[in-house]
Amino acid sequence: MKENEFLLEMDHISKEFPGVKALDDVSLKVRPGTVHALMGENGAGKSTLMKCLFGIYKQDLGEIILNGQKLEIHNSKDALNYGISMIHQELHPVPHRDVMENIWLGRFPMKGFGPFQFVDHDKMYADTAALFAQLEIDLDPRALVKTLSVSKIQSIEIAKAVSFNAKIIVMDEPTSSLTGTEVEQLFKIIRDLRKRGVSIIYISHKMEEILQISDEVTIMRDGRYIGTWNSAELTTDLIISKMVGRDLTQRFPDRHHVPGDVVLRVENITSINPRSFKDVTFDLRQGEVLGIGGLVGAQRTELIEAIFGLRGITTGKIIINDKEVKIKSPADAKKHKIALITEERRVTGIFPVLPILENTAIANLDDYQTPYLLLDEQRMSVDAEKSIEKLRVKTPSSKELIKNLSGGNQQKVLLARWLLTQPEILLLDEPTRGIDVGAKFEIYTIILELAKQGKSIIMISSEMPEILGMSDRIMVMCEGRLTGILDREKATEQEIMRYATLYRD
Repeated sequence: MKENEFLLEMDHISKEFPGVKALDDVSLKVRPGTVHALMGENGAGKSTLMKCLFGIYKQDLGEIILNGQKLEIHNSKDALNYGISMIHQELHPVPHRDVMENIWLGRFPMKGFGPFQFVDHDKMYADTAALFAQLEIDLDPRALVKTLSVSKIQSIEIAKAVSFNAKIIVMDEPTSSLTGTEVEQLFKIIRDLRKRGVSIIYISHKMEEILQISDEVTIMRDGRYIGTWNSAELTTDLIISKMVGRDLTQRFPDRHHVPGDVVLRVENITSINPRSFKDVTFDLRQGEVLGIGGLVGAQRTELIEAIFGLRGITTGKIIINDKEVKIKSPADAKKHKIALITEERRVTGIFPVLPILENTAIANLDDYQTPYLLLDEQRMSVDAEKSIEKLRVKTPSSKELIKNLSGGNQQKVLLARWLLTQPEILLLDEPTRGIDVGAKFEIYTIILELAKQGKSIIMISSEMPEILGMSDRIMVMCEGRLTGILDREKATEQEIMRYATLYRD
């Protein structure tokens, strides 16, 4: 192959952290004007490799070569100057400023002279409008960012990357919070960028998307390079086997639980928000996994947050073990042995700057209080270590910051946190979002083991195979209404979709 065949070459990259070899002799070669997917299980080293490229980390060994020139990237500013941009999975816009200020932040066009210089808002508006026209993005440059959807904010991030004249744009899980229509719009922008010679490094766990949008796929495992293939050569099963190092013939664990008597009954509850759920009635049995399906806007999250006391209801009853209960706060929910794992673990789940120890114990601090109103740190540590062992959390110790763990291991810590409260009812909102196929299987195993122990589980999922493979019954919602409850044996993708679009006034 010719030397100039590749726009970017990352050759023999290695990176170590205390107690962990995150990257071990990894190489990545990206051709100009292509979408190059980077795949692997959580903890495979994908994000670490990209952080080395973007100057967040400095590799211990190896070279980064762009257009045949060896680069020294000391920080993100260096990367941007070389034409390398990165759109992170967690978007961090300035919400109370407008769109154009978010794009040109730190490099506003100025007018005037000497000490009498001011931001040239007219030029900034014109430059933003021209950029949006180039990318076919339909956005008002003066709109406040806090009023925009996630997909629109992502479009702003892409426009910002292009405004740096980026030759390479790294996109980390760009569709994790997007609807199907929004994904298609993102793919349209990506294809337009590809036509103009921009290379995209695309990190995702969604294999169908990878096969649809990418030209080549590089797979990593345990911090090592496994190989690179043309997308046309790959299938979902082949990708899975390369990622996990074995054939994964079984996507869901064997089931050994049998649902029992009804433990929770929700009768005709209606949200305090008139645009949310209305007149919802269902029951949950002991040792059952009750799935909740539906499209974006079905108000599934709002429903289970109301059951947990995070949202108010105007009418209806919540009955636990044949006794009506009043749940007006999460503290009330905890008293009634209910636990909730939220949809966005990085936003409303983990405390990223705290170690695993504190993240595990924080929902159960009352139990660790001594007579002198201090915390029994030894008991906390023992329980955290037991949880790490029981749930097979991959970490050097409970003192490791939770933000350093992979998504799957963070989710296990959140499960451990709530299991310490000894719940009988678990509310799981998208429990495997942003988690690779191997880690998903581990989470599934834990969920079904809890069901076998008699725990009752409500699980929201937007992934059709997951909700079909894990649920004993599937409750489907559409625009805040319960439209049907299907037994496992009768449920199909087509039937769920029919109920998910069956709005009843």
